[in-house]
Amino acid sequence: MRLTTIPEVLLCLAAASLTASAQVTLGTSNQSVTFTGIGGNAVGDGQSAVIWGSCAYDGTNTVCTVSGPFTGLANGGTYNFVLTYRGNGPSPLTAISDTPGNNYTYFGLSAGSFMTSLTETNGPTIEFYDLNFYYNFLPSATCTLVGPPCNVGQIGLTPGATMTGPINGTWATAPVILPSGIITAGSFGAFPSIAPATWIEIYGQNLANTLNHTWASSDFTGDLAPTALGGTTVTIGGESAFIDYVSPGQVNVQVPSGVAAGIQPVVVTTAGGASIAYNVQVNPTQPGLLAPPSFILNGNQYVVALFSGTFTYVLPATVPGITTARAKPGDNITLYGVGFGPVTPNIPAGQIVSQTNALPSFQVYFAGTPATVNYAGLAPGYLGLYQFNVVVPNIAASDTVPLTFLLNGASGSQNLLIAVKN
Repeated sequence: MRLTTIPEVLLCLAAASLTASAQVTLGTSNQSVTFTGIGGNAVGDGQSAVIWGSCAYDGTNTVCTVSGPFTGLANGGTYNFVLTYRGNGPSPLTAISDTPGNNYTYFGLSAGSFMTSLTETNGPTIEFYDLNFYYNFLPSATCTLVGPPCNVGQIGLTPGATMTGPINGTWATAPVILPSGIITAGSFGAFPSIAPATWIEIYGQNLANTLNHTWASSDFTGDLAPTALGGTTVTIGGESAFIDYVSPGQVNVQVPSGVAAGIQPVVVTTAGGASIAYNVQVNPTQPGLLAPPSFILNGNQYVVALFSGTFTYVLPATVPGITTARAKPGDNITLYGVGFGPVTPNIPAGQIVSQTNALPSFQVYFAGTPATVNYAGLAPGYLGLYQFNVVVPNIAASDTVPLTFLLNGASGSQNLLIAVKN
């Protein structure tokens, strides 16, 4: 449920419109930006090495800065683009023009970090590690080694050619949720519909002003999980969600228990503003058992099942880094899930589970044969994680036994397998 990204910035050297709710307009930068052509890549795209403004080596890192005034957010102020990388070698920031000769390009950073900070006039400083923005070289920009037209695409296609000059432009600072950017926890089914108290993943841009932040015990108030983390908050149907992890590209939250079924808006808010609402379908339940991509063997998705009281996983093959074995009839094993709905006694979302509880109307089957369920409910010590202790029924041995379940009489939609021997 974690996503690690290299900071990456998309830039456009032509007029463009932004749909995000908070925008910033740059003034003229105080330092120049230089593109140096590398030549076309394998598919003919122009490539450029990029140097941002004034660079200095401090004996350990090179720090390059471009700064200038901005307007459009609060009272305006001063922006700083800061590129930092180890050593004093060539810049690791490159630009690729995706159509030869045009003025549209995107940046990729192979090492180091690229951060933008906005220091508002009479206001706070806001930092971003992942932004989308659009800018133009000013008319005073100059090119060498190439004739007209003087554009980024042509520079990239011409090794040694340079384009240098000040920039201005516009970029979005508010969070943006991507299309199809909300799913239930990826290792538990990754469904596009969600449910109260389940875990979801939100994907987008500018979702946090910190590179990554996972909750710690200090973020909790007693047994209650935080509703703000690293300056990011999330509402679902107008109710505050409980936040486990934030980064510019991904936020993981537990849905509040009181969210009503139907289409509900999801809004992510940071110091840069609020996202446009993303409408998501909320169902009473959206159950999924733990079955991550790492448990796909020979094209088959296996459920995560642990022999009770051990760290041995039920799998038909050896997997590096974990202990595995096939189950046999009579073995006690444990499954895990999210999105299975209310338990008795009621334990709302956002609270660490501290007591045993029961999930009614749950049954699990091995190749259509019902298993004895010794415990079905929320797992003590966790939030929103269900635990199912079951006894493997007497069935024929197979490495591809279908494992299914019913919740309130409805079948789960995952296609899962488990390995059983006799």
